[in-house]
Amino acid sequence: MIEQNKNSNKSAGTERAKIIIAGGGTGGHIFPAIAIANTIKKLAPATEILFVGAKGKMEMEKVPLAGYKIDGLDIAGFNRSSLIKNIALPYKLVKSFFQVMQIFKTFKPTAVIGVGGYSSFPVLRFAQSKGIKTFIHEANSFAGKSNMLLAKNATKIYVATDGMDKFFPVAKILVTGNPVREAISKSIITKQEGIRFFNLDPNKKTILSIGGSLGAKSINEALAAHLNEFEKNNLQLIWQTGKPFVATAKQLAVGKPTIWVNDFIMKMEYAYAAADAVISRSGAMSVSEICVQKKAALFVPYPFAAEDHQTANAQKLVNRNAAMMIKDSEALDKLVPSIIALAKNEQKLQAFKTNISSFAISNADDVIAKDILSTI
Repeated sequence: MIEQNKNSNKSAGTERAKIIIAGGGTGGHIFPAIAIANTIKKLAPATEILFVGAKGKMEMEKVPLAGYKIDGLDIAGFNRSSLIKNIALPYKLVKSFFQVMQIFKTFKPTAVIGVGGYSSFPVLRFAQSKGIKTFIHEANSFAGKSNMLLAKNATKIYVATDGMDKFFPVAKILVTGNPVREAISKSIITKQEGIRFFNLDPNKKTILSIGGSLGAKSINEALAAHLNEFEKNNLQLIWQTGKPFVATAKQLAVGKPTIWVNDFIMKMEYAYAAADAVISRSGAMSVSEICVQKKAALFVPYPFAAEDHQTANAQKLVNRNAAMMIKDSEALDKLVPSIIALAKNEQKLQAFKTNISSFAISNADDVIAKDILSTI
């Protein structure tokens, strides 16, 4: 039983709540967090919301762009590729707890929401030590380590799929699906508007490639190696590369007006609207957005995800004739020919669009926000 925080407002649930949302690292953590925050503000406009993330990570840029204040912690995750880089981890963890103490002293939160990522751990752990209610959102079918460690003392745990009782206490679980950004879940952008936004040709079919918010090496290299094939097959490409590959991709796209390139797409609703088919990793949030947008998709699962959960995410759709999948190791040779064949097969495009729509959940943010507000 979690002790009620003696300093919290008993009536804070609707009008006077002060909520910290902690976590980040990737778009898969950040964008659901923003979706939850937006819905809480819509339902209870007087609620004060503060984000807490890791300094140097993408949440420090994306959260302010969404209109919220964010405090950064000096914290880093465990580096599996270079053990020497982990020497400073204990120091950073201790330092982050002192930073969290100061944030709580100043902001005095009523409740804390964790969305995963290592920056969520010290924030929720400190909140739990003070008897402040904590809520966890787990987007993936395989729970993150921070969320598993925090689950025992959490007030409620929101999950995307069934079967999460192998990670979390069953009595605390609520299956909600993943919160999708309102701009995407309730988009009314037409295909014509999407095509015009990217200054592309309305008479050509359009492929959208989104290798995740940080980019995907295998997808980028496959597209780069076969970029001329799009023009040869009367197709155009919207290519989100991530920062590491953007300079190379832009150089390759010089003189190709049907190839649009950038490291990140801020207005994803326009990209989805323009797309006839999507190339994507199969992280939880990418899959959720593609389902909500009802798009034909070719998934290339990230092979090093925990318990290979990205393959499981994609396979669930493949089994229902709702998407295609190729292995990361086969992307260089198979990705471009496969997406071109899909784009030319109108019957398969339509079947995928119809079948993937049955997996769409568009109100997860509303369910989670209402449950949090009614609990605190």
